[in-house]
Amino acid sequence: MQFRELILASRSPRRRELLAAAGYSFRVLPPGPAAEDGQRSGESVAELVARLARQKAADVANRLSQGLVLGCDTVAECQGHILGKPPDRREARWMLDLLRGCEHRVFSGLCLWDAAHHRQRTKVAVTHLWMAPISDHQLENYLDTGDWQGKAGAFGYQDGHPWLQILEGSESNVVGLPLELLAEMVPEGA
Repeated sequence: MQFRELILASRSPRRRELLAAAGYSFRVLPPGPAAEDGQRSGESVAELVARLARQKAADVANRLSQGLVLGCDTVAECQGHILGKPPDRREARWMLDLLRGCEHRVFSGLCLWDAAHHRQRTKVAVTHLWMAPISDHQLENYLDTGDWQGKAGAFGYQDGHPWLQILEGSESNVVGLPLELLAEMVPEGA
C-alpha cells in the first residue's frame, strides 16, 4: 500500500492521543453515523470489530482520492456479552458488575484502507484482562467519577485503576488502538 498521508477515521480522543504519542503524522476525518451498527446474527466478536473497522475506513476512504485511512473499532467481551460504550450510568453499573472478579477480553478491529487504490487490510487484536472483585462501594465511587463515559466496557485502562490487570496482549489495544498491530500493518516508509 502506498500513501501520502494517514487519516484517522475516528472521533476518539484516545486514538488521537495514542497515534500522536507513537509519532504518527495524521489528520482526523470521522466517519458518518451510518458506518456503525450492531452485531449481526451469527457474527463473532472478532468479526464484529473487523467489519465495523472496515465500514468506518470505507466511509472515509470513499470521500478521498488518496491517503491511507485508519479505521478501528473496540469492544470488551465477558461471558459472551459484548460490551460497547455504555449509554448511561445504569448500563455502566451492569457492565462493571459483570466484569468484576472475572477475566474478560478486549477486541479491536483495525483496517487500513488505501483510498487511491481501493485496497484494504483488516486485522484483529485481542487482549486478556482480569478485574478484581471490587466492592459495591468502590464500584459506586468509580461511577461517580464519570470516567466510564465513552469507554468500551465502561472502564479505561489508561486511568490507572489498580483493579484492572492485563494478563496477555496489548495495553494500547485496551485503550482503543493496538499500536503494535498498526506498526505491523503500516507500509515501510510511512
